[in-house]
Amino acid sequence: MGEQTVQLDALDARLIAMLAAEPRIGVLELSRRLAVARGTVQARLDKLIARGAIKGFGPEVSPEAIGFGVMSFVTLEISQRYGHDAVAGHLAEIPEVLEAHTITGSGDILCRIVARSNADLQRVIDQIVGYEGIVRAHTIIALAELIPYRTVPLVRSASQA
Repeated sequence: MGEQTVQLDALDARLIAMLAAEPRIGVLELSRRLAVARGTVQARLDKLIARGAIKGFGPEVSPEAIGFGVMSFVTLEISQRYGHDAVAGHLAEIPEVLEAHTITGSGDILCRIVARSNADLQRVIDQIVGYEGIVRAHTIIALAELIPYRTVPLVRSASQA
């Protein structure tokens, strides 16, 4: 969250789009396809990484493909005397919690979680709410992914602004 704002141009957008499409592509191949010097590609990559625009190059793992076919979103209401940090520490110990965000509205924290089955989802939710700093949980089971997490359209739009 502490990243600086990075101005993107058309070359940055094309570079990021190529990396998103082919994460294992090398700098030399990127420079060939973009028709710019290898040093230019490397400098752009270094800048985008240093400023936090590119956060990583790790594999994108499909929870469903490794046996976690149930995804849900859980809104947590927490006891204010425990605070967000203590609850975040508890949630971080549960592998099925993929992400957690503080939110506005009726809840305090929104989590995306996965489970092997509906019965396993109950186990994960029980583990989450087993912490006394969590007062209540509201769960919504995701039935189908309509738009997967994506950033390339956003990058293209930002580069044209």
